[in-house]
Amino acid sequence: MDSSIKAVHPIYNLQFGLVCLSSLLFSASFNMLIPELPEYLSNMGGAEYKGLIIALFTLTAGISRPFSGRLTDTLGRVPVMAVGSIVCFICGILYPVLGTVSGFLFLRLIHGFSTGFKPTATAAYVADIIPRERWGEALGFHGLCFSTGMAIGPAIGSTIKLHFSMDMLFYASSIFALLSIVILMNMKETLQHRQRFSLHILKISRKDIIAVEVLPAAIVTFLSYTAYGVILTLIPDWSQHLGITNKGLFFMVFTIASLVIRFGAGKASDKYGRLHLIGLGLFLLIISLIIVGFSTSVAGLILGAALYGISTGIVSPALNAWTVDMSFPESRGKAMATMYIALETGIGLGALFAGWIYQDEISKIPMVMYVSAGMVFCSMIYVFVRVKKARK
Repeated sequence: MDSSIKAVHPIYNLQFGLVCLSSLLFSASFNMLIPELPEYLSNMGGAEYKGLIIALFTLTAGISRPFSGRLTDTLGRVPVMAVGSIVCFICGILYPVLGTVSGFLFLRLIHGFSTGFKPTATAAYVADIIPRERWGEALGFHGLCFSTGMAIGPAIGSTIKLHFSMDMLFYASSIFALLSIVILMNMKETLQHRQRFSLHILKISRKDIIAVEVLPAAIVTFLSYTAYGVILTLIPDWSQHLGITNKGLFFMVFTIASLVIRFGAGKASDKYGRLHLIGLGLFLLIISLIIVGFSTSVAGLILGAALYGISTGIVSPALNAWTVDMSFPESRGKAMATMYIALETGIGLGALFAGWIYQDEISKIPMVMYVSAGMVFCSMIYVFVRVKKARK
C-alpha cells in the first residue's frame, strides 16, 4: 500500500507550483537586465569593465553560498529564499540612483547576493517535498520554470529599454522581484528542526564551506559553466555586430530550446542515469559554442543559441539531481551551496576571461568561444572517466 502511494506521489501540488512560480519571477527579475548592461556601462564611460558586469555578480553569489547553505539548514528554506528576492528588489530601485561607473559596479557586487541565497534554498526545498526517485523530474520542471524567466526576462528587458528607458527597465526588475517575495509569503516551511537566528549561526568553518561528497558534480559544474560566463559577457555585442536589434533574442532562443528539452531530460536522468545524460549534454554544448564562434549571420547565431539551449536543458537538471543524489539529508543546503559555488566561480572566471581578452575588439570573440569549448571538453572527459569507474 505504502509503495503504491509513493509511486503516484502528486509532485505537481500547490507547494511545488508556488516555488516554481516564485523562481520564474526571480529569474526574470535579474535576467531582464543582462542584455542591456554592457551598452549601459559603455555609455557611462566604463567599457573596459564589461567583464566585471557578470564577474562581480558571481563573486558575491559565490562568497554568500556557504552562508546561505548554513542558514538554509538552520533557519529554514523559505526565509533564505526571501532574502534573495529582497536583494533583487532593492538593487533594481538603486541602479538609477547610483548612476556612475563605481556606483554601478558596487550594485553588481551587492546584486550577486540574490542568486547566492535563493537558488540554494529553493533546491533544498524542492528536494524536501519530492520523493527521491522523482528528483530528476521535479528539478527538471523547476529548472524549466527558472529558464522561462531567463527567456522572458531578456526579451521583456530589451523591449522596455527600446520603448521607454533604462530607468524604467530597472524599476520593472524590482517589480518582478517584489512579486516573487509575495508568493514566498504563502509557502510552508519544510525544515523540521529550525533554529532562531543568532550571530553564532553566521560563523563559518572550513567544513561548512564545501560538501566533499558532491565534489564530482561541482567539478563538472565549474568547468562547463565557464562557457555561460563567456556567453553572458559577449553575446550582446556579438548579436549587435551581426545586425540583431533586440539583444535579448539569443537568450530567448536558447532558453526556449532549453524549455523544450528540460522536462524530458530530467525524467531521462531518473531512468538512464545522470552521467550518461550529462555526457551527451556536454558534447552538444561544445558543438554549440563552435557554431556561435563560426557564425557570420543571424541564422548561424540562432542555430548556435538553439543548440546551446538544448545542451544546457540536458545538463542542468541532471547535474542538480546528481548533486542531490550524493548529498546527505541533514546537510542538503551545504551540498547545493557547494554546487552553486562551483557554478558561480565558473561563470565569474569565464566572464573575466572574456572581458580581458575581448577589450571591445569584435574579431576576438570567435577565439574566446573556441577556448570556452575547450573547457567544456575537459569536463566531458572527466564525466567519461567517472562513467568508466562506475562500470568497474
